[in-house]
Amino acid sequence: MKVIVLGAGIVGTASAWFLNKAGHEVIVIDRQPAVAQETSFANGCQISVSHAEPWANPSAPLKILQWLGKEDAPLLYRFRPEWLQWRWGLEFLKQCTPSHTANNIRQIIAIAEYSRQILQSVREETQIEYDALTKGILHFYTDEKEFQHSLPSAQLMRELGCPRQTISTEEVVRLEPALQSMQEKIVGGDYTANDESGDVHKFALGLASHASKAGVQFQFNTLITKLIKEGTGSSARITGVEIIDDQGNHQVQHADAFVIAMGSFSVALAKQVGIDLLIYPGKGYSATYSVLNHKLAPSVSLTDDGHKLVISRLGDRLRVAGTCELNGYARDLNPTRCAAITRRTQELFPDACDYEHPVYWSGLRPLTPSNVPYIGKTRYPNLFLNTGHGTLGWTMGCGSGKAIADIISGHLPELDFAFTDHSF
Repeated sequence: MKVIVLGAGIVGTASAWFLNKAGHEVIVIDRQPAVAQETSFANGCQISVSHAEPWANPSAPLKILQWLGKEDAPLLYRFRPEWLQWRWGLEFLKQCTPSHTANNIRQIIAIAEYSRQILQSVREETQIEYDALTKGILHFYTDEKEFQHSLPSAQLMRELGCPRQTISTEEVVRLEPALQSMQEKIVGGDYTANDESGDVHKFALGLASHASKAGVQFQFNTLITKLIKEGTGSSARITGVEIIDDQGNHQVQHADAFVIAMGSFSVALAKQVGIDLLIYPGKGYSATYSVLNHKLAPSVSLTDDGHKLVISRLGDRLRVAGTCELNGYARDLNPTRCAAITRRTQELFPDACDYEHPVYWSGLRPLTPSNVPYIGKTRYPNLFLNTGHGTLGWTMGCGSGKAIADIISGHLPELDFAFTDHSF
């Protein structure tokens, strides 16, 4: 079949790679000049199965209330006159019950663990260089209540096959000596040796290069404006996508099947054909610092749970990312939130990096209330979804790409996950 993938982030690029390997003719369309230029450009770079607990959990509502009005809060909810935001918020609260949280963790772990295995196989096949580190991910806690709250989640993850081990303060510092100066403030941690980190932007560029050589066509600088639907009821199909190409020409691209992988921007496109996706953009921030002292900078990927920050070593760079701002589609940088990231990083690793010249960035994470993505079929037999991965697009990207390629090819994916179906 001829398949058009709409979106060239890590999810869309991985989808194209596996669709090509399955024997399909594949075209990828994106408005940017290259792959991974938006949410996949400068994220936290963790392949984090252990970070499966969703934002929607029993402790979230109280925390959000405590954080309201604080510009440097880990999660900043700015109320807007948007029906989507209010609907999303109400569903988010619904997902905060213990039963919903446990079910969502199961779903997230299933796709994340599968995706890590698929990433490893792609890495072995392609030999893409992307500053990969396979030293695991270390969570550390500086608040006793937060640490105690983490214990049931860690236990559930172990029961589901994710080896997230609770460890002492001394073990935290042994695993990452760069945290020595913080030892008196750290109350405990947990460590998942199987987790990884690496530069998603570099990986996506490498995968796109391999995909191009294998025959995948990439159309960049191309604006996707409309899905073309023909027929009614059960006979309705998507026959084409209307675009404005890099020369300003309007045209329609036809294909046998279409994949929506446009992150937060999937909502408006899907709505044109009656598909209601509950995805809201969560603006995340990152800061990238040049490492000045390699011995004082961390070499294990870290999660600072209290500040909701992830920290990844990328060769001579340190990437620190996190926080979430629910405030529409704008990507402007809030100086207060940027400064909070640098202040915390400098507190953790005072002499490790050049803190005078950080490179700040923001991206819109496509958040579902449950943090479980939409992967699978829609009411149209030739329109498919691969979107809504939230903060775990890099973690789930390769597995999502392989799964959607299997579904389009008429095969059952190799994992137990609640794939979307024709009810959309």
